[in-house]
Amino acid sequence: MTRVEVLKDLMHRFKEEIVDVSDKSPNRVYIEIKPQALIKIACHIFKDLGARFNIASGSDLRYHMEILYHFTIEDIDLLISLRVRLPKSKLVIDSLCPYFAAANWIEREMHELLGIDFAGHPDLRRLLLSDDWPAGVYPLRTDYQEWDKSAIRDRGV
Repeated sequence: MTRVEVLKDLMHRFKEEIVDVSDKSPNRVYIEIKPQALIKIACHIFKDLGARFNIASGSDLRYHMEILYHFTIEDIDLLISLRVRLPKSKLVIDSLCPYFAAANWIEREMHELLGIDFAGHPDLRRLLLSDDWPAGVYPLRTDYQEWDKSAIRDRGV
Protein backbone atom coordinates (compact mmCIF):
# COMPACT_ATOMS: atom_id res chain seq x y z
CA MET A 1 0.00 0.00 0.00
CA THR A 2 1.04 3.57 -0.56
CA ARG A 3 0.89 6.33 2.05
CA VAL A 4 -2.29 7.70 0.47
CA GLU A 5 -3.91 4.25 0.44
CA VAL A 6 -2.99 3.60 4.08
CA LEU A 7 -4.47 6.90 5.27
CA LYS A 8 -7.57 6.51 3.08
CA ASP A 9 -8.08 3.00 4.47
CA LEU A 10 -7.75 4.17 8.08
CA MET A 11 -10.09 7.14 7.54
CA HIS A 12 -12.72 4.96 5.90
CA ARG A 13 -12.43 1.92 8.16
CA PHE A 14 -12.40 3.89 11.44
CA LYS A 15 -14.30 7.06 10.54
CA GLU A 16 -16.48 6.84 13.67
CA GLU A 17 -13.48 6.37 15.98
CA ILE A 18 -11.21 9.06 14.54
CA VAL A 19 -11.46 12.44 16.22
CA ASP A 20 -8.87 14.37 14.19
CA VAL A 21 -6.03 13.89 11.71
CA SER A 22 -2.96 16.08 11.60
CA ASP A 23 -0.87 15.43 8.53
CA LYS A 24 2.50 16.80 9.70
CA SER A 25 4.79 15.86 6.81
CA PRO A 26 5.16 13.30 4.02
CA ASN A 27 6.58 10.88 6.62
CA ARG A 28 4.42 11.59 9.66
CA VAL A 29 0.75 11.70 10.56
CA TYR A 30 -1.02 12.09 13.92
CA ILE A 31 -4.43 10.46 14.25
CA GLU A 32 -6.42 11.30 17.35
CA ILE A 33 -8.78 8.47 18.23
CA LYS A 34 -11.40 7.73 20.85
CA PRO A 35 -9.83 5.77 23.74
CA GLN A 36 -12.22 2.84 23.40
CA ALA A 37 -11.02 2.31 19.80
CA LEU A 38 -7.33 1.89 20.66
CA ILE A 39 -7.15 -1.91 20.49
CA LYS A 40 -9.08 -2.16 17.24
CA ILE A 41 -7.07 0.54 15.43
CA ALA A 42 -3.65 -0.35 16.86
CA CYS A 43 -4.10 -4.04 16.01
CA HIS A 44 -5.13 -3.16 12.46
CA ILE A 45 -2.05 -0.97 12.00
CA PHE A 46 0.23 -3.56 13.59
CA LYS A 47 -1.14 -6.80 12.17
CA ASP A 48 -2.93 -5.91 8.95
CA LEU A 49 -0.73 -3.05 7.75
CA GLY A 50 2.49 -4.68 8.96
CA ALA A 51 3.65 -1.69 10.99
CA ARG A 52 6.25 -1.90 13.74
CA PHE A 53 5.31 -0.62 17.19
CA ASN A 54 8.08 1.85 18.07
CA ILE A 55 7.13 3.24 21.46
CA ALA A 56 4.40 5.08 23.31
CA SER A 57 4.74 8.27 25.29
CA GLY A 58 2.53 9.83 27.92
CA SER A 59 2.18 13.47 28.89
CA ASP A 60 0.25 15.37 31.51
CA LEU A 61 -1.35 18.25 29.64
CA ARG A 62 -2.87 19.85 32.73
CA TYR A 63 -6.54 19.01 32.14
CA HIS A 64 -6.07 15.60 30.55
CA MET A 65 -3.42 12.97 29.90
CA GLU A 66 -2.28 12.26 26.39
CA ILE A 67 -0.76 9.03 25.13
CA LEU A 68 0.91 8.81 21.74
CA TYR A 69 1.37 5.34 20.26
CA HIS A 70 3.99 5.44 17.49
CA PHE A 71 3.95 2.93 14.63
CA THR A 72 6.23 2.78 11.59
CA ILE A 73 5.39 1.29 8.23
CA GLU A 74 8.94 0.97 7.01
CA ASP A 75 8.15 0.00 3.40
CA ILE A 76 6.61 3.41 2.78
CA ASP A 77 8.60 5.37 5.39
CA LEU A 78 5.51 6.44 7.33
CA LEU A 79 5.26 7.13 11.06
CA ILE A 80 1.70 6.95 12.36
CA SER A 81 1.13 8.35 15.84
CA LEU A 82 -2.18 7.44 17.44
CA ARG A 83 -3.17 10.14 19.94
CA VAL A 84 -5.46 9.28 22.83
CA ARG A 85 -6.66 11.81 25.38
CA LEU A 86 -7.82 10.62 28.80
CA PRO A 87 -9.68 12.81 31.26
CA LYS A 88 -7.85 13.03 34.59
CA SER A 89 -10.99 11.78 36.29
CA LYS A 90 -10.70 8.45 34.40
CA LEU A 91 -7.10 7.47 33.69
CA VAL A 92 -7.85 3.99 32.36
CA ILE A 93 -7.23 2.57 28.90
CA ASP A 94 -6.99 -0.96 27.54
CA SER A 95 -3.51 -2.45 27.49
CA LEU A 96 -1.87 -3.35 24.20
CA CYS A 97 0.23 -6.04 25.95
CA PRO A 98 -2.16 -8.90 25.19
CA TYR A 99 -1.79 -8.06 21.48
CA PHE A 100 1.92 -7.24 21.25
CA ALA A 101 4.48 -7.73 24.00
CA ALA A 102 6.50 -4.66 23.02
CA ALA A 103 3.97 -2.48 24.87
CA ASN A 104 4.79 -4.10 28.24
CA TRP A 105 7.53 -1.91 29.69
CA ILE A 106 6.32 1.42 28.34
CA GLU A 107 2.86 0.83 29.79
CA ARG A 108 4.46 -0.05 33.13
CA GLU A 109 6.50 3.15 32.95
CA MET A 110 3.45 5.34 32.20
CA HIS A 111 1.51 3.61 34.96
CA GLU A 112 4.27 4.24 37.45
CA LEU A 113 5.20 7.82 36.48
CA LEU A 114 1.81 9.22 35.40
CA GLY A 115 -0.74 7.01 37.15
CA ILE A 116 -2.44 5.72 33.99
CA ASP A 117 -4.05 2.31 34.48
CA PHE A 118 -3.76 -0.16 31.61
CA ALA A 119 -6.70 -2.57 31.86
CA GLY A 120 -5.65 -6.11 31.04
CA HIS A 121 -1.91 -5.53 31.52
CA PRO A 122 -0.42 -8.73 32.95
CA ASP A 123 2.11 -7.12 35.32
CA LEU A 124 1.93 -3.46 36.38
CA ARG A 125 4.58 -3.74 39.08
CA ARG A 126 7.18 -1.01 39.50
CA LEU A 127 9.88 -0.59 36.92
CA LEU A 128 11.79 2.60 37.73
CA LEU A 129 10.93 4.10 41.10
CA SER A 130 12.41 2.93 44.38
CA ASP A 131 10.54 0.55 46.65
CA ASP A 132 9.96 3.29 49.22
CA TRP A 133 8.26 5.60 46.71
CA PRO A 134 4.74 6.23 48.05
CA ALA A 135 1.71 4.86 46.23
CA GLY A 136 -0.37 7.47 44.43
CA VAL A 137 2.55 9.90 43.95
CA TYR A 138 3.36 10.32 40.25
CA PRO A 139 6.56 12.27 39.48
CA LEU A 140 5.70 13.23 35.89
CA ARG A 141 2.37 14.84 36.68
CA THR A 142 2.08 18.61 36.59
CA ASP A 143 0.69 18.63 40.14
CA TYR A 144 3.60 16.59 41.56
CA GLN A 145 4.71 17.71 45.02
CA GLU A 146 8.00 16.52 46.47
CA TRP A 147 7.22 13.97 49.16
CA ASP A 148 10.73 13.50 50.54
CA LYS A 149 11.95 16.84 51.89
CA SER A 150 15.49 15.49 52.29
CA ALA A 151 15.80 14.35 48.68
CA ILE A 152 18.12 16.12 46.28
CA ARG A 153 16.54 15.63 42.88
CA ASP A 154 18.92 17.44 40.58
CA ARG A 155 19.52 14.35 38.42
CA GLY A 156 15.97 13.28 37.62
CA VAL A 157 13.58 11.27 39.77
